[in-house]
Amino acid sequence: MKLAHGLTAATALSVVLAACAPAPTPAPKPTDAPKPAAAAPTTAPAAPAPTTAPAPTAAPKPAEPTAAPKPAEPKAITVGMILVGPYNDKGWNQAHYEGITDFVQKKIPNVKFEFIDKVNPGDRPNVKGTQVAQDLVNKGANYIIFNSDDFKDDALEFAKKNPNITVLHASGDYSWKDGKNYKNQANLVNAMPEMEYGHMMNGCIGALTTQTGKISILGPLINEETRRYASSAYLGAKYCWEKYRGKPAADLKFKVDWIGFWFNIPGVTQDPTKVVDALVSGQRLQALAEPGSLQGPWQSRCHTLDAQTCWLAPPLVDPHSVLDDPYLGRAETLKSLQAAAAAGGYGTVALLPWARAWRDRPERLVGLGWPAPMQLHLWGSFCLEGQDRDLAGHGDQLAAGAIGLAAGDSLPPLGLLERGLSLAEMSDKPILLPVRDD
Repeated sequence: MKLAHGLTAATALSVVLAACAPAPTPAPKPTDAPKPAAAAPTTAPAAPAPTTAPAPTAAPKPAEPTAAPKPAEPKAITVGMILVGPYNDKGWNQAHYEGITDFVQKKIPNVKFEFIDKVNPGDRPNVKGTQVAQDLVNKGANYIIFNSDDFKDDALEFAKKNPNITVLHASGDYSWKDGKNYKNQANLVNAMPEMEYGHMMNGCIGALTTQTGKISILGPLINEETRRYASSAYLGAKYCWEKYRGKPAADLKFKVDWIGFWFNIPGVTQDPTKVVDALVSGQRLQALAEPGSLQGPWQSRCHTLDAQTCWLAPPLVDPHSVLDDPYLGRAETLKSLQAAAAAGGYGTVALLPWARAWRDRPERLVGLGWPAPMQLHLWGSFCLEGQDRDLAGHGDQLAAGAIGLAAGDSLPPLGLLERGLSLAEMSDKPILLPVRDD
């Protein structure tokens, strides 16, 4: 067999092998790819019907506020007070008594009050403060007040014997930890106002009014407290004597007369009405000094007045009184108001314009007055007829003698107030306005 030229051996071998191989099996006919079944057209789903928005839910009503629980009633307190002098002495003892009856019992519920007054050697010889305090405890007192320095040792002794009862000593210094007299007694407390400043002012008044350069003050008994007061009076006198009178301290004579107790006990203490003379000239206090020591050019014009039942004090001032009708008023007339003012210690009264005929013009501000020495002043009106709609004539009222301008019982509108102030007709006179209530 000839090999075809140009065929490689490998190619020939493959041809031979192919010629000797059995006949090939016919390839199966290719199967037609199945035709996809025609899908029935799908109807698009109907759009859902629009959903109606739900009705808005009403906001829940706020819960009714829960009433705050009522505070528990405070525990009942029975105050027992030991007064060194009479409860109605118009001074130290009455102030303590009324502090309970007129303030504490009106402000604090469940407070009862028991007291015993005139606990002193003159009125109750041989009666100790501790005995009186125990009597008050037996009456139910569970809070004890001793109201005088004279009870210093009684307060401490009673507190030691009754550790479950609070003891207040008005004065003293046993509970002052930094003091030299400190006692470690837990149920004992001390309370005292700073009265030294008042005594300094008294001394200053004496220095400003004396015509002789001599000042004498009354002292009760002698102890640390009263020495402080006497020293305070001297320091106040010395300061005003040098600063306002312009005189050297060496020219000021200062003396303390000790009467022996906190108040007059006939037959036991000096009579304070006989220790001091007061010189009153006209309406002015001219001097305080020892009996018979007041000398001066006025001496020949003076007469003696027994003032043992009187109080020597400057008259009071009522800056805003009301009088509806000075002559026909149902509650008060000009005459009855004067009598009431004098009886109450008032020497000067100023009437607001509030009246049946509102005092807002010059003719309504004349013809009203009191005989000397009492003084009656009149306020003019800021607004016409007190109606807060228009301004009254400020300058005219002040020219007629008004001491200032007053509004009604409510604050004028701010615009009207501003307009009145801008006019500035009141010059240096005051304006009386009510407090805003908002």
